[in-house]
Amino acid sequence: MIQLTKSIVIKVKQSLNRAISFLSNKIEYKTFIVLASMLVGILSGLAAVLLKKVVHFFQQEPRIFLDQLGLKFILPLTPLIGILLSVFIVNLLFGGKIEKGLSHIIYLIIRKKADVPKRKIISHLLTSGVTIGMGGSAGLEAPIVVIGASIGSNFAKSFKLNYQTRTLLLACGSAAGISAIFNSPIAGVIFAFEVLLPEITVSSFIPLLIASASSAVLSKFLYSGQLFYLVTEGWQLYAVPYYMLLGVLSGFTSLYVIKVSFLLEQWAGKFKKQYTKAIIGGLLLCGLIYFFPPLFGEGYSSVIKLLSGHHLQLLDNSFFNTFADQNLSLIILIAITILAKVVATSLTIGSGGNGGIIAPSLFIGALTGFFLAHTMSYFGIAELNYQNFIVVGMAGVLCGVLHAPLTGIFLIAEITGGYTLIVPLMIVTALSFFISKYFHPHSIYTTALAEKGIKFRSEKEKYFIQQMNVGDLVESDFIVLKPGMTLRQLVEKITHTKRNLFPVVDEKKKLVGVITLDDIREVMLDFAAHDIILVNDIMNINFNAVDLNEDINRVIEIFEETQVWNLPVTNNDKYVGFISKSTIFNKYLSAWAKQQKEEI
Repeated sequence: MIQLTKSIVIKVKQSLNRAISFLSNKIEYKTFIVLASMLVGILSGLAAVLLKKVVHFFQQEPRIFLDQLGLKFILPLTPLIGILLSVFIVNLLFGGKIEKGLSHIIYLIIRKKADVPKRKIISHLLTSGVTIGMGGSAGLEAPIVVIGASIGSNFAKSFKLNYQTRTLLLACGSAAGISAIFNSPIAGVIFAFEVLLPEITVSSFIPLLIASASSAVLSKFLYSGQLFYLVTEGWQLYAVPYYMLLGVLSGFTSLYVIKVSFLLEQWAGKFKKQYTKAIIGGLLLCGLIYFFPPLFGEGYSSVIKLLSGHHLQLLDNSFFNTFADQNLSLIILIAITILAKVVATSLTIGSGGNGGIIAPSLFIGALTGFFLAHTMSYFGIAELNYQNFIVVGMAGVLCGVLHAPLTGIFLIAEITGGYTLIVPLMIVTALSFFISKYFHPHSIYTTALAEKGIKFRSEKEKYFIQQMNVGDLVESDFIVLKPGMTLRQLVEKITHTKRNLFPVVDEKKKLVGVITLDDIREVMLDFAAHDIILVNDIMNINFNAVDLNEDINRVIEIFEETQVWNLPVTNNDKYVGFISKSTIFNKYLSAWAKQQKEEI
């Protein structure tokens, strides 16, 4: 049986290789990219549907199982169980390591040739499915984007496509994932441009559209249904000042989300034992959900209640339900839930579960919009359309957290059908984006990279620079000196090289000094001292060195700070070579020219 299975696998691989060879040789490149983007979109759509099915399974079956065993009292602990299962899966199948969120995908695009490992497809499918299905307070969007990125990247690798095309198909998979999850093809394309891709070209726009549309059609066919339904008569002019107020409130709420997320991530990082962290974080999460039930899961059910006008149902199973003034208690519950949601999400992900920040951002935004409208109504200040403010608030917080205003506008317009609210959406997202970016220049995805010195999407030039690795730029054809060498030996070596830099290395190959021609110019003509002066006496020990694994942005900063043209490169203090400004510049020009040629 095993031999038969291996034989079938070999035959399938051989058939795929023949198909790849045929497609590569017989089809025009542009046509091939169109077909490839369609296939990546279909595969990503299937992955999104499968992820939804996995989540649905874990939402239903464990509860049925516990009910049959008479263990209903364990139900409040299902989020903890989900986190523990996620940690167990990662340790059992993936060596105890899994990179979560989109920061890692962005890093792979700008520093690792857009090479997303295959294991991310299964790892994110299983861990996010069990985490969110069992009540973890996070979203499916980041995992499906990672899964789609892996599908696109590995499809490109199987055809041995270049870095630009591999990045494009990676983005196609990510756009298709967003499209399938939300049934929002336009938002999927815009998300890929605003969050992942460093530049927009017509040649990349078409494949993204095809991938996103293909995924949306497949997802709708296999898993029909709109996430939200909105019935609106449009917006009123008198409400514009309140939309502006919502924009400001959304901006500061977004800042709160970003700041608290990273503070709690740092807190979670202090735990060395995975299961200890999972138990502590999971118990804290269960406690939050017990006191504030809307924190359970993605939170979309609560948003649906708000949109349908059943907002008092949010008080169900909450001790706030015992208060006499239910409208006031609802305002208090909403305010606390807004603050607590990001804590619940951070605990879910930081303690070992898997999920994303997009769904929590939409949830927080919906509650923020409702909070403003309901507060104004309660105190008799203004009667505002609750649905409009809920929907627009979703866009405002999402935009502020991701620093992606167009994604916020079109995602909300598509998933709610609220295109009549395009002007309020523009007002709120613009203000939220301005405030969030002014006080915190980086989005929630790029903050972690910025803290490591990795800058992203600031300028096209920086994008090309960030593709460089220090190891690729090192020059090693320098004459290496020993500290005990005499000046005569040094002068003799100078005659055999055109270099004016000389690294001094000890017996352990550790770089201990650097000599330049300027350092010895005055003593070179003192022939009587040639056998007296040693390299150790004249070498410069106050040099700036960079590590072989240093980020290229930091290397450029050191060049600017020191105003030198060459820097020694070490690996664990051992001499490797030198890196120069001119080499970086030439590499940049080469990458730029290659990009322009491929676009043509």
